[in-house]
This record gives sequence, C-alpha cells and structure tokens, in this order.
Amino acid sequence: MIKKTARYFWSVRDQLIKYFIVGFSGVFLDVGFLALFSKVFGWNPTISVVLSQIIALIYNFLLNKYWSFANKEMPHQQIVRYSILAGANAIFATGVMYIFNELLGFEELLVRLGTIALSVSWNFFLYKYWVYREVVKEKL
Repeated sequence: MIKKTARYFWSVRDQLIKYFIVGFSGVFLDVGFLALFSKVFGWNPTISVVLSQIIALIYNFLLNKYWSFANKEMPHQQIVRYSILAGANAIFATGVMYIFNELLGFEELLVRLGTIALSVSWNFFLYKYWVYREVVKEKL
C-alpha cells in the first residue's frame, strides 16, 4: 500500500509541484486582498474573505488549467465543476470565518490560512480527477 501510494505521488510529481506553486502564490494573493479589504479599507472580514476568494479562484482556475494540469479541453464543463467546488470551499471558508472570527474572536488572517490549508488537502485530487479530467472520446 505504501509503495503504491509513493509510486502514485511520484508519477504526478510535476503536476503536484505546479499545483503547490499556484496554490502557494494564490494564498499570498488571497490573504493579501483579505488584509487589504479588512485591514486597510476596514471592511467586514466575512465580506472581505468572499471578495478575496473570488480573485484567488479566478487566478487559480486559469493557472491550474493551463499550467499545472496542461488541460486543453474546452473549459465550459470545467468552469461548472470548478464553480461547484469553489462554491463548496467558499461556503466552508465563510462559515469558518464567521464562527472563528466573528463569534470566537480569532484573527481573520489566521482563520483564512487554516481554511486554505484544509481545502488544499482535498482540492488537488478533485482538480485532477473531476474538474480538469480529460474526456476520452470514442473513435467511430
């Protein structure tokens, strides 16, 4: 089991490395806009996290599609699947932000980093096998 898992991760290492580069830079973009909106502009942290996520999601979709997963398919279905995943992640992040920041008083940037770390753990596999999966067309 361990060898099989290690072989799998070795076989997707290039995609995984690119995914983490995009994700890491996306975190800076996301948290940077969250800080700009909530700290500089003084906006509500829950509203700020929604806006920062939208910006980061567009960035992540485009870079992961064309660079990390080198996907050439037309993006129509991918945008729908990505939007569903992004929506689920956004609901999760917004709910966690509300609970931990507004109700419990935790710092919004720390809460956001925590939700990002959790979503990264499941997003690679969902991107690879659901969002950007290659459609195999039968030859007639």
